[in-house]
Amino acid sequence: MWTKFHSQSIMSIQPTPLAYRAGDKMRDLIDDNGALLFVLSRFGIPLGFGDKTVGDICAMQGVDTDTFIAVANFTSGRHCDSQNISLAQLIEYLRKAHIWFLEFNLPAIRRKLIEAIDCSGKDEVALLILKFYDDYVAEVRRHMEHENSTVFAYVDALMRGYLNRDYTIETFAAKHSNRDSRLADKLAELKNVIIRYYPQVGGGDLLHSVLFDIINCESDIALHCLVEDNIFVPAVKRAEQSLISCGAGYGEDDVCEQDDSQEQLSKREKEIIACIAKGLTSKEIADELCLSVHTVTTHRRNITSKLQIHTPAGLTIYAIVNKLVSIEDIKLQ
Repeated sequence: MWTKFHSQSIMSIQPTPLAYRAGDKMRDLIDDNGALLFVLSRFGIPLGFGDKTVGDICAMQGVDTDTFIAVANFTSGRHCDSQNISLAQLIEYLRKAHIWFLEFNLPAIRRKLIEAIDCSGKDEVALLILKFYDDYVAEVRRHMEHENSTVFAYVDALMRGYLNRDYTIETFAAKHSNRDSRLADKLAELKNVIIRYYPQVGGGDLLHSVLFDIINCESDIALHCLVEDNIFVPAVKRAEQSLISCGAGYGEDDVCEQDDSQEQLSKREKEIIACIAKGLTSKEIADELCLSVHTVTTHRRNITSKLQIHTPAGLTIYAIVNKLVSIEDIKLQ
């Protein structure tokens, strides 16, 4: 009794973990939460980063620091500020997560499951387990392929300045939680069958191992869905509202054009937009304008905040419309 109360009292006074910041060493984040290895992979950040900071590594790899930090903080249960994320990079992150689940993780678990149970046809429970698993994977595939083909395509068009009168992100969000619930129910049933009804033969180490993999996969997919609900959907809503506010219509001829004077871009920010439109990387821009990469990254973040344009393609359109570059400059790239 005392031990339980004492431990709860200690937990109650534990301070809330501080949010990760750009100046933190990347290796410290991984030491704190090994699950961030998946976040690194999905942002395309390789290992071998030594003692470099999160901001330095993101700049080197062309990853938006605010977006990476937002996902890393959310994944680790820390305060997450997602107001200044790059929607384009978040979509790429989500797409890579889909590839991980559908092309690697789920097939690997299936192979391991077949090794762990008797799928020769004599064991009806084993065949039922495999069927349950295949049904679950089919449901995950339908869910993720719908996002790839419909939801992400909608947002891609949105970032180019096109509204769709027949679809909004709320259409997706309203059904998303129900899909998540179905996936959880299917996997719970599968785990229940394995744990309660499958008779182990021998040591059962492989069966325990595959069950552990299934449980970890369940947690990973659940967290992936929460990133969509809590970071992706709000970001898309902000992009929708931005287009509506500037009077965009509902066709490809109704692209929302920004007013340069209203946005109060500095001369340096206009120069950086022109460089982005010409296809230069942050390092190349830094060399061109005699700036540090960190300064260029800061300018890019400020430009995104002012214009609410999150992709090089969108900034290229902006640069052409506002005569910061000519068409010929773009065609030369």
